[in-house]
Amino acid sequence: MGWYSYDNWRPYVSAAERRRRAAKKIDKMRKDGHNVSPIKIVGRKIAATFWGEAWCKNLEAYSDYSNRLPRGRTYVRNGSVIDLQIEVGRVHAIVSGSEIYKVAIEIKPLAKKRWADIKGQCAGRIDSLIELLRGSISKGVMEIVTRKGEGLFPSPREISLRCSCPDWATMCKHVAATLYGVGARLDHEPELLFTLRGVDPTEMVEVAVDQPSTIRKSRMSRVLKTDELSSVFGVDIDMSEASSEDVSTPAKPAKKAKRTSQTRKKSTARTNKKTKAKPAPTKAVAKKSAKKAAAARETTSKKAATRRTTVRKATTKKTTVKKAAIRKAASGRKTSTVKPAAKKAGGKALKVTK
Repeated sequence: MGWYSYDNWRPYVSAAERRRRAAKKIDKMRKDGHNVSPIKIVGRKIAATFWGEAWCKNLEAYSDYSNRLPRGRTYVRNGSVIDLQIEVGRVHAIVSGSEIYKVAIEIKPLAKKRWADIKGQCAGRIDSLIELLRGSISKGVMEIVTRKGEGLFPSPREISLRCSCPDWATMCKHVAATLYGVGARLDHEPELLFTLRGVDPTEMVEVAVDQPSTIRKSRMSRVLKTDELSSVFGVDIDMSEASSEDVSTPAKPAKKAKRTSQTRKKSTARTNKKTKAKPAPTKAVAKKSAKKAAAARETTSKKAATRRTTVRKATTKKTTVKKAAIRKAASGRKTSTVKPAAKKAGGKALKVTK
């Protein structure tokens, strides 16, 4: 595409065309073996979590960037940031505009003294790394880490910007889109902020271990407030009359009345009569007992099966005998005695079976 002769600006390219070019460039980079990580915004909000929103608000707080940031918001929402990589002290990006441009941002590492001050002020206020990265931290810690010029976020004097586009401005719309893309990336990978500033987030948690017990005690008193206990347990707790010493130091048990010698003797006699508690069975004894129980169950099962078989056989035999008796009785009814014929044959009865 050619240049305009009157102002040396390239023709306008629509958002749809930029997205088409971006998709084409992403496919080509992936085929070449590059690990492409584009910025995808869902909806109108660029960042939704604590760290992403804090990054964007930090950028907008500086007048140096206020005039160029709006165009960058439009570009990042349109999916023009094809690839964004965050390393220690560096951000590299590829942005689709009138052409495909390369953006390089360098950020100075966090000064050691500044990092030590942040850790010292946050000591004992952060329970875990997960809590820190999720942004589930107290308002006081939020104010410390997001403080303008003193927190974790860089100021304009700590940032160096470069873009391959022909725009003469220090921050072009492609650079602005990249900076907003960093905020969107922190929504999903907040640990990259610490990588970018060259510090280890676990140090903010570990430093609490080295603090004196007074800090930990103050944290406990902050957590275990009366109104918080009431809301948790659902009961009204009145601690107005108890001092801090009464809460922290357990009350001494009341002195027991002295027992007489007669009471002591009776107690001793009862104690002697009691048998000593049997020691808990060992694993070997428990295993042996389990085996005996299993063998007993198996024996009982076999006996029950034998009884069922015996009953079944006796029932079958009884049924067979009964059927034989019925058949014999039936055959007897069919046999008759013929008396007249017996007389003719010499007075003897002849059985004639039909």
